[in-house]
Amino acid sequence: MGSSTTGAKEDLQPPEAPAADDHNNDTKVKDNMDEDEAIKQQSSHFKEGEKVLAYHGPLIYEAKVQRAELRKKEWKYYVHYLGWSKNWDEWVGADRLMHFTEENVRKQQGLLKNQSGDKSFKGRISQSKPRSSTDVKVEKEDVKNYVARGKKRKGEYGVEEKDGESPEKVVKIQLPTTLKKQLVDDCEFVTQLGKLVKLPRNPTVDDILKKYLEHKTKKEGAVGDSVVEILNGLRSYFDKALPAMLLYKQERQQYSEAVPERNNVAPSTVYGAEHFLRLL
Repeated sequence: MGSSTTGAKEDLQPPEAPAADDHNNDTKVKDNMDEDEAIKQQSSHFKEGEKVLAYHGPLIYEAKVQRAELRKKEWKYYVHYLGWSKNWDEWVGADRLMHFTEENVRKQQGLLKNQSGDKSFKGRISQSKPRSSTDVKVEKEDVKNYVARGKKRKGEYGVEEKDGESPEKVVKIQLPTTLKKQLVDDCEFVTQLGKLVKLPRNPTVDDILKKYLEHKTKKEGAVGDSVVEILNGLRSYFDKALPAMLLYKQERQQYSEAVPERNNVAPSTVYGAEHFLRLL
């Protein structure tokens, strides 16, 4: 009996300790769960229904937060610009929003005042700012009245056209969100922080267009004359548009120094992608 009891005790072994790798994996999973839970519990900077101030292009507008969602560990807000058409509603990050306070309202008014003296800015803002619902209604009424005439007319080239139709095709360029954010950041750096782009740029607009032509030629073997004409047209248009409508007030002194008229320097050989993007 004694020997058998001893043998039974020897057969009973203590449970093996978990492997170090298994313990590390469990710890990592737990840490990830804790991190995700912490992010979920992180309070949003702005609440749904809150009235805020939102950057849109070069100006700040009053807006209302319609929805707030946590996406990829970052809060996103769906905002409606007060007094403007719902067509301008959009998702924005927290960096585009400010709380509606007296200090921020003064900041909004100061930015508008600084830009109001810039003639080129007036042309830009009329195209970039949200349109009010009243503006949209007026445009719709104008179109209805125009089409209601019900008469056909011949165009300048003898082509019969219907009222309300245009012989020209409008090309709408859809900018990716990344480029839109670049435009907003560019505006903030120049108008609020006073940080101007260093000139001359490398590559310049001229370099960009040349590299595109080289790439297209290498890819397709040859390019038509129309492609060359379009690129030359873009270059010429940029040279004319830059001083007229693409510069902020704070950049005009820099332009006069970088592109002196007496030297006949083309802006496309001095400025780069940052200002070329504004052309779009």
